[in-house]
Amino acid sequence: MQNKPVVIGVAGGSGSGKTSVTRSICQQFSDKTILVIEQDYYYKDQSHLPFEERLKTNYDHPLAFDNDLLIKHVHKLLNRQQIEKPVYDYKVHNRSKETILVEPKDVIILEGILILEDPRLVDLMDIKVFVDTDADLRIIRRLLRDIKERGRTLDSVIDQYLNAVRPMHLQFVEPTKRYADIIIPEGGENHVAIDIMATKIEKILSKNNENSLKKSIEN
Repeated sequence: MQNKPVVIGVAGGSGSGKTSVTRSICQQFSDKTILVIEQDYYYKDQSHLPFEERLKTNYDHPLAFDNDLLIKHVHKLLNRQQIEKPVYDYKVHNRSKETILVEPKDVIILEGILILEDPRLVDLMDIKVFVDTDADLRIIRRLLRDIKERGRTLDSVIDQYLNAVRPMHLQFVEPTKRYADIIIPEGGENHVAIDIMATKIEKILSKNNENSLKKSIEN
């Protein structure tokens, strides 16, 4: 019988360095060990809305995410079943028709700005992390990312930040820090915190393997 995968939640504001933290943790292990599930992939399907209406969607509000589907997928992965992870197309502001076949692994990292906001998701996590970075750094990182990677204009990014990202961060994202087991300042540059995370994961995996071996001997 295979062990139940370890579930880690990595939250934090937009541009806080969540992806850098996740990537740094993954580098400590083999590709066969860790699976990353990005909350951004689980934005709700908006095929029923015209493009102009999709532009008005507040993508930093909890209601923008299809957490029901995400939770369903996490449960399947915990039961060692594969999933069809959705793909989100930021240029058309809608879910793509394509999906990604994902196989279960020993460690599942759930990454997203509001990954600690839904109690149903929090209850599935073994370790909860909040990446805490100053607002000025977060907005600069978001500007660079959205312009370079998502084809956005400077004005549109600033407008979205002032009218949606910042108020949603204060209302929904920042309060989830209280649920974190570990708070990592400055994201992936905090090598001490990354090493502590890696050590904790190794201990859990080692304990799981010991328990699995003990059960197999008893049977």
